[in-house]
Amino acid sequence: MGDSSDSPQQVDGLIGTVVRGPFGTGSKSARDAVWLETEKGRFVLRRKEGPTFGDLSFDQYVGKRVICDGFIAGYMMLVERILTVPDQKPRP
Repeated sequence: MGDSSDSPQQVDGLIGTVVRGPFGTGSKSARDAVWLETEKGRFVLRRKEGPTFGDLSFDQYVGKRVICDGFIAGYMMLVERILTVPDQKPRP
């Protein structure tokens, strides 16, 4: 049985930037992936009902700052909700 860090932890309001690039370089699971880059770390994004690899539904968020709700298990985030964070432009 794994330790508590292996069990999924629910997160709400995790903010970061969505990035696409090589992931797991040097391992047998090396691939291009889409992940959320946050202050807490890098989490590969996956939808609950989506495929494990090659899910194109996150492509629309690449390069954007987002807020996510879902579950984190290891380096993976199972996304239940993702929204683009509006740009904060200073008022004149």
